[in-house]
Amino acid sequence: MVDEIHVADVALIHDATFAPAAGLTVLTGETGAGKTALLSALKLLVGERADASLVREGADAALVEGRVFRDAHDAEGVCVSRRVGADGRSRVRIDGHLASVRELGAVVGPTIDLCGQHEHQRLLDAATHVDMVDAWAGSAVATALEGYRAALKNARAAQKELDRVAEAARTQGSRLDEAQFALDRIDEVNPQPGEFEELEETLPRAEHAEALAGTAHEAAEALAGEGGALDALNTAIADLSRMGSVDAKLAEFADTLTSAAITLEDTSSDLRRYRDSIDFDPAELQQLQERYTAFKGLLRQFGPRMDDVFARRDEARELLSVVSDGAARIRRAQEVVDAAEAELARAAKALTKRRNEAAPRFCREVGKQMSRLQMGHAELVWESRPLPRERWTEAGPATCELLYRSGAGLTPRPLRRIASGGELSRVMLACKVVLGEADGVDTLVFDEVDAGLGGAVARSLAAVLADLARTHQVIVVTHLAQVAVLGERHYVVQKRDVDVPETQLREVAGKDRVHEIARMLAGDESEASLTHARQMLTESGTWQ
Repeated sequence: MVDEIHVADVALIHDATFAPAAGLTVLTGETGAGKTALLSALKLLVGERADASLVREGADAALVEGRVFRDAHDAEGVCVSRRVGADGRSRVRIDGHLASVRELGAVVGPTIDLCGQHEHQRLLDAATHVDMVDAWAGSAVATALEGYRAALKNARAAQKELDRVAEAARTQGSRLDEAQFALDRIDEVNPQPGEFEELEETLPRAEHAEALAGTAHEAAEALAGEGGALDALNTAIADLSRMGSVDAKLAEFADTLTSAAITLEDTSSDLRRYRDSIDFDPAELQQLQERYTAFKGLLRQFGPRMDDVFARRDEARELLSVVSDGAARIRRAQEVVDAAEAELARAAKALTKRRNEAAPRFCREVGKQMSRLQMGHAELVWESRPLPRERWTEAGPATCELLYRSGAGLTPRPLRRIASGGELSRVMLACKVVLGEADGVDTLVFDEVDAGLGGAVARSLAAVLADLARTHQVIVVTHLAQVAVLGERHYVVQKRDVDVPETQLREVAGKDRVHEIARMLAGDESEASLTHARQMLTESGTWQ
């Protein structure tokens, strides 16, 4: 929903602010006043293409900025701006950050639908027709569509696996030889998980066993052997203990050294046990060295990590298994594909049935609204054509389109071929009313939807627009007083004839609004037209 828009130097607009109501907002003004300039500003805001011709004469750039709420749960909204320079270059900011025009279109575009006579509309794109029917049908179609998409995903996955198995079964020549060589080479060593890491830890000890044992023996002898450190330490302890009776301080030293002697004795015992635990076996050492060399060879060929070696072995086994058992694997994969395709066919049939049940009801409801708009016997007709299996998409197994028939007995035609822009706008309006809150677009902008209308048709159009404004933010450029009096907010577009003509936008209320409605009714502000205007506004309930 559009909260507020500021426009500067766009076409004939020098500076204007537009804050539409949450419901129906109307823009009125004499022909040529420049109402299309505001629509041009909205186009810039939704990310449509722009060029330097939009920049007001004499200005450096055109600027449109505003705040938009993307849905009912969007409390903060998003602030966007777009600047188009006189050189045609465009600058976009979203919440203060630089962005692209495409990003602007992705953020704001889905929330606003420009429904002018000559605009590219969603209604003209047949691909969106099925989305409208699905949205209107609700859970009945949504559940079927979810089942169809899940089945389509499974069928694609099954076909992908069949293609993989078949391709592997066809593998010959160098790939097959490489796989067999890799498997033979790795199986020859037969590495086990964690074995290489353990070997890296144990091999250095085995290689230096004699040196390790000798070092431990010499250290033990130095501590506790004849003439070793313990002998000298025990002598010192005895001397200190003897003189401790004379000076207690020497007795404390004796106690300290006694603790040290115990530690040295324990360490000497541990060193002897370590020495005795080392078992030097030249044959075992050779075996460990050969094993380590074999591992390093595998790492050079298939590494750099042992995980890579194991992965290469698994890959080679799988490839050789597929080739050797190719026919059986292909048969099993084909059975899975057949089952998935059968389930997909059932899901596709269910989805088509649900849509073909809902779509005619949707068309009838739209037809009722078209009748309110005095469109005679015009109606929408649902056309669903099955697609070949290879053309099935996430959208469904058929190409679906809403066709337009302007009268009984006439051939339905695609909506894009309707000649009358006003007619197309009213069809769009009827569809939007029927969709209600199921429509994914929050803001609808109608330009010239009332072209060539008057009398009873004008009153019907006004009533339909008021109904639509209950579920959407509706902005209407209108020449009909019957529509204008129903607006919750009313803006008048006027043109000042100065050196460079300037379009001004101002909100009207109270007496000013009465005068504008009178002008629309009679082209003047006579007492009779003012009285009529006041009466219409009072009856509308939008004026006090």
